[in-house]
Formats: sequence, C-alpha cells, structure tokens
Amino acid sequence: MVNDPGAVDATPARAPTIKDVAARAGVGIKTVSRVLNDEPNVRPEMRDRVLEAMASVEYRRNSMASSVRRRDQRTASIGLVVEDLANPFASQLTRVVQDHALRRRYLVLVGSSDGVAEREREIVGEFCSRRVDGLLVVPSGTDQSYLAAERERGTPVVFIDRPGKKITADAVVSENEIGVQQATEHLARHGHTRIGYLGDRQSVHTAERRLAGYRAAMTELDAEPDTGWVRTELTDASAAYRAATGMFQQDDAAPTAVVCGNNLITVGTLHALQALGLRETVAVVGFDDLDLADLLRPALTVITQDIEAIGERSADQLFTRLDNPGEEYARVSVPVRLVPRGSGEIPPPPHGEGE
Repeated sequence: MVNDPGAVDATPARAPTIKDVAARAGVGIKTVSRVLNDEPNVRPEMRDRVLEAMASVEYRRNSMASSVRRRDQRTASIGLVVEDLANPFASQLTRVVQDHALRRRYLVLVGSSDGVAEREREIVGEFCSRRVDGLLVVPSGTDQSYLAAERERGTPVVFIDRPGKKITADAVVSENEIGVQQATEHLARHGHTRIGYLGDRQSVHTAERRLAGYRAAMTELDAEPDTGWVRTELTDASAAYRAATGMFQQDDAAPTAVVCGNNLITVGTLHALQALGLRETVAVVGFDDLDLADLLRPALTVITQDIEAIGERSADQLFTRLDNPGEEYARVSVPVRLVPRGSGEIPPPPHGEGE
C-alpha cells in the first residue's frame, strides 16, 4: 500500500511530561516538581529556566494526578449547580463565581439542573466523582438531605439563592420577602389598591417567600386581594403570558397593577400587556432586572438582586468552609433594591379601582 503524502496522521501526539520539561531545562525531575508546587527553596534563575521549558514543550499540569500526591488531596476545583444557564441570573452568578475562584487558582465546573431534583443529584454525583473540593448549589425539589453524605466525605456545600431542604448548611439568599413587600407598597403609594401578583412554583423557597411578601404588604394596606389577582405555579414566560392574559381580561375585576415574581414571568407579562394594549396603563414591578429594561417604553421598574454580592459571598463562604470545616453554619441575607424607571409609577386610571 502506497502512503498518501497528503493524508492526516490520526494518531494523537503524546502529551509532554514532567520528564520532558526536566530534559529541556537540563534539571532534575525533583526541581521541576518543586517549581510546579511553588515551593520556596528554588533559585529564581532555576525557576525561570523550568517555566521557560514548560512553555517550550507546551506542558500542561495534570491537576488530578498532582492532587493525589498532595497531603490535602485537593483538586483545586469546585462544582456549581444552577437551574438554567440561559437565565440571566444564573449566567451572571456563574461569571462572578468563576472570577472569584480564578483569583484563588480554582477551576469551576458548571451544570444546569433545569429545576429537576433528579438532574441536580446526577450533576452533583458527576462533580463528586471528579473529586471537586466543594459544591455551590442552587437547590431544586424538596429534599437535599442526600448532600449530607457528600459532606461527611469532606466536601463542603453552600446553597445559593435558597436554602437546602431537610439539611442544615450554609446558604446565601436575597431578601425575597422584603423585596416584594417594597414593590407592592411602591405601587400602593402611586394610588393602586387593585394589585395583582404572578409567581413561580410554591415548592420553590424563593417563590414562596416572595408571595408571602405580597400577602404581607396587602394585609398592611387593608387590601384583600381578589382570588383572580394571584396566579402562581408559572414556570416560564409562556405560562406567565397565559396567566397575565387571563388576569387582565377580567373586565372590571382586573387589577390596575401587578408584581412579577421573577424575570421570566416579567417577560411573559409584558408581552401579554402589549398584546392587550395595556402596556401604558397597567403598572408593573418585576423582581430581577432585565437587559435593556431601561430602554422599554415605559422603562421597567424592578426589584433588583445584587447578583455580584450573592456570588462573591457564596464563593467566599465555600472557601471559608474549606479552610475551617468546623465552624457553625450560617445563612447570609443579601439586600435587594427598588429601581423606579417608569412602569411602576403609572397611576391607576380614573375610577379604575372600582370604588
């Protein structure tokens, strides 16, 4: 058989090893190892020679293999489980956690659970099989007690956005109830008493607390909400669109303002109001900000979460737990902020309160 000179060699090239680095630098393997482990007893000129050799042969350190030889058995990696990376909250959170971890020279493995408890467990299992040093989890479902076994094996866990259920652990959450109370009271200050609420599944801690904030505010205002003003179990923008359409087609029984429990619900609600020709007459406050929200007409008033603070505090709590595993568990609450832009300041129409 005649060899084709233009054929591509399918045989993968051998990855350079520590021996190749030592040979290129003209030093012993132990010297290369000391440089890789950042040990102090290496002369600067020798360290530079080894680093140049590593770059020359394109050496990449095997972190998993090196962790086996380290006393602490760490892999310099952590796992992050979010609900949906396509959601702006999750994508921003991931970026903040990655930046924080990078400063500590840690790798972040990320997975989306899609809000499915079994999927969450599968991702956690995969991360732990890769021997991550710790876990950051946005929990789904009603039971995170399975994580106690991972923790007993030495893998710390910090919950983000909502506490885990059936387990005591560190958690970093927003002031969800207070935020929706502020949103509802803000609408009341602009003349509304017929205030509706659109929310997520009540099995989700954040959704349950946000609805509690709405009910608390309405009670303080002595405004008992009509049963048709509250719609929950809305899992995406399409469900929110249908719920909002039904809510605002109630003729005289429709609310004049609405609080949306998350950014996807806000998107669906705005589309519904646009289709009904009500964008400029119904007041809206959304929980979580949206890209270009300030460019809408009217611009969107929101309760915004400090995602950067949530990510920083969560990552910092995990690394603190790695260094001090015996400390008491803590729940950190991160304040939210009302950002008025126009949609939440629309007054009720004349005689629109049914009074």
